[in-house]
Amino acid sequence: MSHRRLLVLSLGGTITMLPAATGGIAPTLGAADLVNAVPALGDVADIVAESPARLPSPSLRPGHLVQVARRIEEGFAAGMDGAVVIQGTDTIEESAFILDLLVGGDRPVVVTGAMRGADAPGADGPANLLAAARVAASDEATGLGTLVVLNDEIHAARFVQKTSTTLPSTFASPLAGPLGLVAEGRPRILGRVARLPVLSAAAGAPPEIALIRWAMGEDGRMLAVLPGLGYAGAVIEGMGAGHVPADAAQAIEDLATRIPVVLASRSAAGPVFTETYGYPGGEIDLIRRGAIPAGMLSGLKARLLLGLALRGGAGTAAAAFAPYQ
Repeated sequence: MSHRRLLVLSLGGTITMLPAATGGIAPTLGAADLVNAVPALGDVADIVAESPARLPSPSLRPGHLVQVARRIEEGFAAGMDGAVVIQGTDTIEESAFILDLLVGGDRPVVVTGAMRGADAPGADGPANLLAAARVAASDEATGLGTLVVLNDEIHAARFVQKTSTTLPSTFASPLAGPLGLVAEGRPRILGRVARLPVLSAAAGAPPEIALIRWAMGEDGRMLAVLPGLGYAGAVIEGMGAGHVPADAAQAIEDLATRIPVVLASRSAAGPVFTETYGYPGGEIDLIRRGAIPAGMLSGLKARLLLGLALRGGAGTAAAAFAPYQ
């Protein structure tokens, strides 16, 4: 493999955290600090390291990632062979999906982070960064879109989920499994995913989208207030394959006449159904009432896709979800 050029962008997160005077750990290190702490990176690629933010990942907003996508596009136009984005693990699955939606072309984009702070015994940040760089610089990752690499596993952005609050093995892809792994210092891709339509990063940040997780006995009374609160759309995480109680179906129909409503599942994996359950509140009923099925996407990711799609107007929502069915 010839020597590559990588753009490394750090947004903060546990991988950058050191003890703070106020107690606990807080974002401290920048991209250059992280890169300099892993000398083996010099054998992987020539690296341009930048720190667009130093935030814990719960404070990241979609607009931050839209700007990151634009910076990656600029880097690729200037000849970068791949990009690594470093951030906190709490929102990696969302950030990676935004980048997958916005960064086109075949060059690899890899998101990584750490579950342990930089000064913790057994800190996993350096190993994760090195593995991510090896994937981003590889021919094997070409054409796979945005990937998440931690704990030596390679995951597709559209499938990956954080599954544990504490374990270094927290990231999994329950629907499809990892695409591969890093072993003996090189990526080994075991499966591939096709690129799906890419949206424009130049269109800016998405509008606000509500995410409602349905619970037993909920009747949907809160839905009526969402448009007045400024939400441009809503994602409903229904029970099972996309279901709500019968007495909530009308509330969803009423909301769908005002803003786009997407139907996802609160389950960990599996697509929303479209043609199996016909009872009031089942997915057939809700789709007839105007809900758009999220397909294979989790509620978190359906929320992001809906927001980015709505930058083109309300009429673009259903078409945006069609490739994910």
